[in-house]
Amino acid sequence: MRCAVLAVFVMLSGCQTVSNVYDGWFGPAPTKKAAELTQFQQRATARIVWQGNVGPAERSAFYPAVAGNAVYVAGASGQIAGFAANTGAAQARFEAGAKLSGGIGIGAGLVLAGTAGGEVLAFDPAGKLAWKAQLSGEVLAPPAGADGVVVVRTGDGRIYGLNAADGKQRWVYQRALPPLALRSFAGVVVYRGGVFAGFPGGRLVAIALATGNVGWEAVVALPKGTTELERVTDITSYPVVDGPHICAVAYQGRVACFDASSGETLWAREASSIAGMGVDARNVYVTDDRSAILAFDRSRGASVWKQDKLDGRWASAPLALGRYVIVGDFQGYVHVLSRDDGAFVARVATDGSPIRVPPVALDLSTLLVQTGNGGVFAINIQ
Repeated sequence: MRCAVLAVFVMLSGCQTVSNVYDGWFGPAPTKKAAELTQFQQRATARIVWQGNVGPAERSAFYPAVAGNAVYVAGASGQIAGFAANTGAAQARFEAGAKLSGGIGIGAGLVLAGTAGGEVLAFDPAGKLAWKAQLSGEVLAPPAGADGVVVVRTGDGRIYGLNAADGKQRWVYQRALPPLALRSFAGVVVYRGGVFAGFPGGRLVAIALATGNVGWEAVVALPKGTTELERVTDITSYPVVDGPHICAVAYQGRVACFDASSGETLWAREASSIAGMGVDARNVYVTDDRSAILAFDRSRGASVWKQDKLDGRWASAPLALGRYVIVGDFQGYVHVLSRDDGAFVARVATDGSPIRVPPVALDLSTLLVQTGNGGVFAINIQ
């Protein structure tokens, strides 16, 4: 059963672990034998252009945040660091004053972080605390900010809209959670006045940033099966927005794309993913629950190619960057695939610890990855 490859948490009186396979993702090694790295004809060059460190993520997933020429990263101990995106020069390094759990967000002129105790911390770019707010549940995902609103997702099914000036609550969206749900470190996507979030049960919701009102709700996947485990159909990764379309993928469900303004379904295909997806002008890319990388035609959803040589390597969600698709794995390797056919074209090693979150683009040919040990690597592809 595919449920044996991940952690399932019971949403009754708090979260209770019913599978210790969570350690396969957040521990030092996967729970099944990983595929050996295969040889390939190198058709591109991937090289590390700068690197830094911010301390280990421990059992969390820390997303780096990029804003203009600044990159901010954090570690679980509470250290936050800022680097120049083009050179890696240190721009800031400060302590949050608390253990962090939710990664780093940038928005509304603030550097934003969250804690397992439900606190949201807002700093100016130099590290001075602007405000903090106490919410109802643990903050496992990076907060996001835009247009004077900071949006924070908590582990109890709520999304908060806070005033960016002082952290006071403007609105809250609450959704009941099913008896079983997957632990997720994915937050929300804020885009053109909308807040987009995937939920347990395979639902994708669009919320107005200014008011918290629901614009639409769409079905990515419906639960199937007879047991609670078989019926887990959760969206555990970020949706991706590109122009008028938004796409999302569910575990034991489907990948689907919708009209971003109305929620109308454009297409849907069977797929199962924990890690997530990426998109470019041609294709939608998904890392499935076996670490195969799948490419679907963006306009119709037709299958384009499949790269299955990373089986068991806990590949991250893909980043589409120019002619390439990039993923990291549990040993800290960064794999570069051809956008045309999914073939490997380059590979580079980092520090040997897991790359749990998607690479992020710094420019048209350079990306950034953050590892489980807190390594920060800017990689150029030519």
